[in-house]
Amino acid sequence: MKDLPARSARGAADASRLRVALVVSGYHDVVTGPLRDGAVAALTRAGVHRDRVVVLAVPGAFEIPFVAREAAATGEFDAVVCLGCVIRGETPHFDYIASAVAHGITAASQATRVPMTFGVLTTNSRDEALARAGPDETNKGWEAAMAAVQLAAVRQRLSRLRGTGSDQ
Repeated sequence: MKDLPARSARGAADASRLRVALVVSGYHDVVTGPLRDGAVAALTRAGVHRDRVVVLAVPGAFEIPFVAREAAATGEFDAVVCLGCVIRGETPHFDYIASAVAHGITAASQATRVPMTFGVLTTNSRDEALARAGPDETNKGWEAAMAAVQLAAVRQRLSRLRGTGSDQ
């Protein structure tokens, strides 16, 4: 195992200059609303100014990757947080949607080179989903937003190391 390099790319603690898009599914809004609120609270706690957070509403989880990619392609955002909820039902629909959303977000992030985080709950029941959308730091929207802040900071640090000057 190699030793860690002398320079670290963990990212800066100051997130005040970050611009973040939240792509939020309206389907199961009793769950996705609290996920959105948790993400906004986390971003605010991290130092992101509220006016630098843009919420983009989509009908359902399946539409998240398209809007996430479009948002990233504008060049206006340092990270995109994807929030939704897919609850297993009696048909295989759940499997198709959950897989498409996960692969779509991954592909969108790779294509645009903008960090995107996966705050899309895939649960067996509404109760399981609600348990993951609580009012504290265990909220999966909160976790996805904090991951986005860290990824954006690492990306900016790597840009400086490469000397590309794309630091915000």
